[in-house]
Amino acid sequence: MTQCEVVAIGELLVEIMRKRVDSPLDQADDFVGPFPSGAPAIFADQVARLGHSVAFVGAVGQDDFGKCLLDRFAADGVDATCVARIAGLATGVAFVTYFSDGSRQFIFHIGNAAAGQIAPPDASLFADAHWLHICGSSLSAGEEMREACYEAAHLADEAGAQVVFDPNLRPELLGGEEVLRQICAPILDVATLVLPSGEEAQILTGTSDPQAACQALLEGGAQYVGLKRGAEGCTIFTADDVVPVPGFCVEAIDPTGAGDCFDAGFVVGLIEELPLEEVGRLANACGALGATVQGPMQGAAWRGDVDSFISQSA
Repeated sequence: MTQCEVVAIGELLVEIMRKRVDSPLDQADDFVGPFPSGAPAIFADQVARLGHSVAFVGAVGQDDFGKCLLDRFAADGVDATCVARIAGLATGVAFVTYFSDGSRQFIFHIGNAAAGQIAPPDASLFADAHWLHICGSSLSAGEEMREACYEAAHLADEAGAQVVFDPNLRPELLGGEEVLRQICAPILDVATLVLPSGEEAQILTGTSDPQAACQALLEGGAQYVGLKRGAEGCTIFTADDVVPVPGFCVEAIDPTGAGDCFDAGFVVGLIEELPLEEVGRLANACGALGATVQGPMQGAAWRGDVDSFISQSA
């Protein structure tokens, strides 16, 4: 098994999306896809495209959708040694439609598909890892995946790897704020870095103000909180600093996956020990570019393209 700087665990999906805006999923209409997807998988792919080693823990079926995902990982350099190929179960699928007000609607097939059947990784996977990435969507996808994530976080913490948590709260998978707080608590207890939206930070902490929520996450044990602010960029909170970092102006084509690309840029910036403002700039650039291409993983940009985009936007 190749030792990697970053490990990601969670759902591997293909995404199939409506061609037209404002086409509800309860009516017949055209779809396009499959596109490689799954929030932690998009994160892993972006880390690889930024030039850092990353391993993924997950599962696919022995079908063409699984091949679609594994081919993408192979092309971009994601270590898929710990991706199980499960006979008798289909690869996970997400159906999505977009609305003109910017909202999205999903139908997920995760817990009853191969995506939800994840065994905890071997402790040796974290021997040289710097970071383990976990998403709230994975915690919401079923008890088996949730327990695997908890065990991975425990193993990473024991090995000295740091945990990055993207709440990525999905009410489609598990409703109720109190339930969401309960399932996220074991990861927040060991997380060094939390990357929420303002609403997610408020839900996690039970506060009514995003900045107060981020401070509460720091008080809960995080060393860094990267508050995602969409087109406005991000604000980075530490015990000593509050660093606002402006965003980039792009034409958004498909926002799905942009936050996962942001996460990857943030983690890579910390691995490279960049100043916090540059960490935020790299994360914002990855997130912005991630929204400019149709397909959730299609917007994950190569490092040279990200660096050029930042330079040209200066």
